[in-house]
Amino acid sequence: MKTAEEIAAIQAELAAKGVKYCVGAYVDLHGVPKGKVTPLSHFASFAGGSELYTGYALDGLGQGPSDDEIASLPDLDHIVQLPWRPEVAWMPADNTFHGEPYDINTRVALKKVIAQANAMGFGLNLGIECEVFVVKQNADGSLNVPNPDDDLVKSCYDIKRFMDRYPWLDKMATAIDAMGWDLYSFDHEDANSQFEFDFKYADALTMCDRFIFFRMMAKHYAAEEDLLATFMPKPFADKTGSGAHFNMSLSDLKTGRNLFQRDPAEDPRGLGLTELGYHFVGGVLKHGPALCAAFAPTVNSYKRLVRRGLMSYYSWAPVFNSFGRNNRTNSVRIPGGGGRVESRNADSSCNPYLAATLVFAAGLEGIREKIDPGAPQEVNLYELSEAELQQRGIEELPRSLQEAVAAFSADPFVETTLGSGLAGEFITYKSEEWRQYHQRVSQWEIDTYARLY
Repeated sequence: MKTAEEIAAIQAELAAKGVKYCVGAYVDLHGVPKGKVTPLSHFASFAGGSELYTGYALDGLGQGPSDDEIASLPDLDHIVQLPWRPEVAWMPADNTFHGEPYDINTRVALKKVIAQANAMGFGLNLGIECEVFVVKQNADGSLNVPNPDDDLVKSCYDIKRFMDRYPWLDKMATAIDAMGWDLYSFDHEDANSQFEFDFKYADALTMCDRFIFFRMMAKHYAAEEDLLATFMPKPFADKTGSGAHFNMSLSDLKTGRNLFQRDPAEDPRGLGLTELGYHFVGGVLKHGPALCAAFAPTVNSYKRLVRRGLMSYYSWAPVFNSFGRNNRTNSVRIPGGGGRVESRNADSSCNPYLAATLVFAAGLEGIREKIDPGAPQEVNLYELSEAELQQRGIEELPRSLQEAVAAFSADPFVETTLGSGLAGEFITYKSEEWRQYHQRVSQWEIDTYARLY
């Protein structure tokens, strides 16, 4: 908590920059930012958590209509002026209840795992690859690619189609660099009108904060062009989906040294990962099915997690609970050069705080228990038969939200990590999401059955 003098100094600095309003943005269960806007003149009370909220009005915050309000406590170390509205200062926030951190809050949950890692001498580093579709939403709600020329079967890295969307891309890139995120590349992704931004990794909390802000910023700049930036994982059945690959490593708290990095020539498995890193992978694989629910938390997520689907070539999506080197048929990949662990299950709809909480907790468990992940898988797993997969000891990840929630619910690790309140909220909301989806009649059903019999 900042002192009164420090808070006054921050207020004066914001005023000098032209800030008029502040928002402390916490997230609901889905990772959607919520908050109130406070005039800068009330910054001192705002910084102390003066703004109260009826938790029952939001998804997944574990409150009923008779409960006391929760408060929002802004993180004054991570202030961002909105690039498109610089008179507004944005701060990620935690929820509190009666002055204490509120357990049914995913950012609070991540802070607890960070504290556990720190007690073990580790810092948690995270990079998230941000993929997004920029589409046109028609009056009937349907989506289409707004650029008719962006129609290649394989449009990945295409420069011409990238330049066609240049105004939006330039706004995004300029803002990312202005905020100091260190953008190092961005490109046209595999699907039509899909793009990816890659910026430097940070500590896990900061990266999750940035991912939440990235989604909001992408939507704003797209709306300026009468378009929709959608983080729906699979908006088109015949195109690849949007991932949000988690690139993770642990650092030495004292020196900052990457504790996963090793010369591949000195690694018996040749991936450039230390034993600590392999144990981390072992923990992630141990809880892989349960983690899938947090990484891929929507009904639509599992339209992405398929080998091929309605496309003419493989989807690149991870459907196996396995690991290997630069082999994208594994759910956990060790990129060339080693030193980091990439979990490829995560998609663009995930609540990054929830996903990071669980995957880092799983990795830390793997380190404590020295779990061996076994031999890396180097072959194209998509082409193996069920018998061949069983022979290698490889299981498929959940194939639907229903299966993922069942795995999430059945793994005691989840409740141990999140607490019964937060775990229960996720199970309740996601079970209901599946129920509502499963009881809807789709256009496919009408097209297939209405005139068949």
